This record gives sequence, C-alpha cells and structure tokens, in this order.
Amino acid sequence: MIRMAMAGIGLALLHGSAVADYSARPAVQVYMDEVAEQHAFSPDELARLFSSAEKKQSIIDAISRPAEKTWAWHEYRDLFIQESRIADGVRFWEDNLEALEAAEAKFGVPPEIVVAIIGVETRYGRIVGRYRVLDALATLAFDYPPRAEFFRKELTQFLLLTREEGKDPLVPVGSYAGAMGYGQFIPSSFRRYAVDFDGDGVRDIWENRTDAIGSVANYFAEHGWQGAGPVILPAAQVSAELDALANESLALTHELAALRSRGLKVDTTLPGDTKVALFRFEGADGPLHYLGFNDFYVITRYNHSRLYALAVYELSQAIRARKVAE
Repeated sequence: MIRMAMAGIGLALLHGSAVADYSARPAVQVYMDEVAEQHAFSPDELARLFSSAEKKQSIIDAISRPAEKTWAWHEYRDLFIQESRIADGVRFWEDNLEALEAAEAKFGVPPEIVVAIIGVETRYGRIVGRYRVLDALATLAFDYPPRAEFFRKELTQFLLLTREEGKDPLVPVGSYAGAMGYGQFIPSSFRRYAVDFDGDGVRDIWENRTDAIGSVANYFAEHGWQGAGPVILPAAQVSAELDALANESLALTHELAALRSRGLKVDTTLPGDTKVALFRFEGADGPLHYLGFNDFYVITRYNHSRLYALAVYELSQAIRARKVAE
C-alpha cells in the first residue's frame, strides 16, 4: 500500500524539508490508494508526485474571493471591456482567421465568441497562470474543504489527462483553480471537450492556437450553442414583483409570455413560449435588467457567473464591431 511505502519518505521530510509533504498525509494516502487501484497507476509514481506537490496559501486566498462574488457589474465590466482587449481581440481574430472560420463551419460558433472567451480567460494566451497544476489541485483537494470533493475529482482527471497525453504531471501550469491553456480548461473539460483541430495527433491547448480555438468552439457546441436569435436583451418596466425573480437561477426557468404578462418589456419577436432567464446587474447609475436566452445560458456553462457571461458577450460584440469597421 502507498501509505506504508511512504512512511520512510515522510520521516525523511521531517528532517530539513520546508515543503509540506502531501504524500505523508493520511487523507492523501487513502486517495493515492484509490487512484492506484481504480485507474492502474503505479503506487511509486503517485508517491513521487505527491511528495513533490506543494501547498500554496495564495491559491486558497484567491479562490476565497473571486471577482464574480465581490464586484458589482460596472466594476467587473471594467476589468474586461477595455480598449486594449478589444484591439488585441481583433488582432487575434486576424492572425487566426483560418482556424476561426473552420471552427465556425464545423461547430457553428461565431469567431467573436471564441475570441472573446480566450480574451477574457488569458488575454489571448498571454496570461495562462503561474501555478503548477498539480500544486493547485492538490492544495484545493486537500486544504480547501468547501470544494475538496470537486477538486479531488479534477485531480484524478489531471492524472489521467497527463498519462493519456504523455505529459509529465509536474510540468503543466495554469490558474489557481487548475485551469489550463488559452481557454483555461479544467482537466475534466480537457478530457471531454479538447480537440486535435489541426490533425497533428496531439490535443495541445497550451501552445497550439488552432487546437485551442477548436476546443473552445467544441465546448460551446456540446453545451447547446444555437447561434440563432438573441443572446441577451435589455428589459424594461421591471416591477418590484418581477425584480424579485431576477438572479434566481442561471437556467432558463421562465417563459417570455409569462414575464410580459406581468408588465416586462423587451424588444423581440420570439414566440411566447421561449425560455428565458431574468437578470439584474448593478450598473454605475442603478440596476439594469436583462433577459438571457439559450446562448447566454451556454456561455454560463463555461463559467457559472452571469457577470462573466455578460462580459464575454459584450466583449465579443465590441470586437466584432471593430473588425467590421476596419
């Protein structure tokens, strides 16, 4: 068993090492035993990896205060709808035109959406994260109880991913939450949605823009992107009764006709049985109300935040308008 094999290493690390040894911790030893048994990993290899993994307090600090939960919309918007990010988005589109057009043809997702996702996530590949993915996932799996179960599953997915893709688990870097590459895929998303879009036999979202573009587009297609009709529209005449329904859920839990019957105004000719969600955003001059439609919900599947989804959509429209005008 791994826990027995690691006893000597654990004692050795008590003498001089400043790095917390995950492999010596009982909970991690149980986890390693389970992974070795369920997925045929080498116990010695797992012991080596987890003796090298490091707890990062800065990761716990970061995940405890995400901007989506601490910023008002007008503040959050200013993080992403910037002149530099719009201009760089147009440049990224032009530099990767062939891949973006191919992705739209295959997956039905317009270039501006893919570009905006990559722009929001990593500033078009320039800021992809500074943590070793193993450190990030180990820290959150074993030292962040609120979401430990989720991150243990992602840790297992990461181990499987690196074995499947022939990568050293100690090498990939990513965000504080273990997200990777241009589009910041967590390990389970990589295994399910990443694609080899240039046909070279490798799924590379870290260095290969074509694979990254295809993978983001595939993610949206798999989550039900339709590409027809509005994504989100401003709503007016929102009574206190209707306002109480805002932000109940990201899911499309209302019908358009039902909200209109209660006074809501929105500029669309879609049928009354169209499923929608009602959102309230805190603008600089007061609350703003919007109706979200199917494709807005799909954007929230990438990051479960209405603020994130609106930022992506607004950035996408600003990039498209700039590109069309040039």
